[in-house]
Amino acid sequence: MEVVFRPGQKTFFNTLRNRINQYFIENQITQEGNEVLYSKTIIISTLLIANYTLLVFFTPPQVWIQIALCILLGILFAMVGFNMMHDGSHGSYSKNKVLNTIMAYTLNVLGGNALIWHQKHNLNHHTYTNIEHLDDDIDLKPFLRQHMGQKKKWFHRYQHVYAYLLYAATFFFWVYVRDFVKYFSGKIAQDTPIRKWTPGEHFIFWFSKVVHITIFVLIPSSQVGLGHTLIGYVIMATFLGFILSSVFQLAHIFESSFFPVVPEPNQPMDIETEWAVHQIRTTADFAAGSKVLTWMLGGLNFQMEHHLFPKISHVHYPAIHPIVLETCKEFGVDVLAHPTLMSALRSHTLYLKQIGTA
Repeated sequence: MEVVFRPGQKTFFNTLRNRINQYFIENQITQEGNEVLYSKTIIISTLLIANYTLLVFFTPPQVWIQIALCILLGILFAMVGFNMMHDGSHGSYSKNKVLNTIMAYTLNVLGGNALIWHQKHNLNHHTYTNIEHLDDDIDLKPFLRQHMGQKKKWFHRYQHVYAYLLYAATFFFWVYVRDFVKYFSGKIAQDTPIRKWTPGEHFIFWFSKVVHITIFVLIPSSQVGLGHTLIGYVIMATFLGFILSSVFQLAHIFESSFFPVVPEPNQPMDIETEWAVHQIRTTADFAAGSKVLTWMLGGLNFQMEHHLFPKISHVHYPAIHPIVLETCKEFGVDVLAHPTLMSALRSHTLYLKQIGTA
């Protein structure tokens, strides 16, 4: 399916981009990561390694401490993804391409695949946000109905109740099902084939899956037993999946979400706005005033800024946020934002309830 954004309407984005570029020039800073990001990397990596070592090799006898460490491991996994992998995948972690690649491939250690993620997220999701058949992030059929263009099932009337249970299972489904479905089908999304891989990339796919299972299942099993390991792994993966899914869903699935109407098969889709305006219509910031959430989520609560400027490291989002808001106001572009995390969760839940019965 060919998607055509409205040509000749780039005045808004050109103005915004010039103002953002001017901000970096005037402050004599680069758009990539800086010491703030690198210090976060050290802190998160140290905590993760320490947590893993304590949990596996020096397992506390108290069950509640074991559970707490498993939950913390899931949170740290998510923070690696939000802060290190995500910037690395977009090439915004550093000017050094090798370092960006290393950060992107932390996803493989965590169980995913950087190559699939790059095409699924960087190319499809960022270009065709909220467009059916192209944006795989809104394809949770048949479990969830996320817009009017998706077929309604009887159980969708309850989706606002069970959705968060599905989110908790996201990690398992992603790592052990969807990656393999995409790999063997050769498709990232319904209308997007996976680009041809080299033999080395095929090897990395299988090798990294083995590495993940070795580090997080086989080695712990040799220390604490298979049963305890699987219980701990499930706890970790459940919290990880819940956090990952919730953050990404809040950014695009909410009250007043915009989803373009999909045309008939083999017909081009004409988007009525320029690409940048489409990104703002399909994206929402949340809790932009929370420094704690911004630090933990790798700036993904500034989702609008990220979609407009994915090549800019997340550590700069709070600074460019006012520039984006001012330019949007000047050009009459409506901005969608939730003041807190709870208000974003509420909007997401209400929308799921609404679209499940519409």
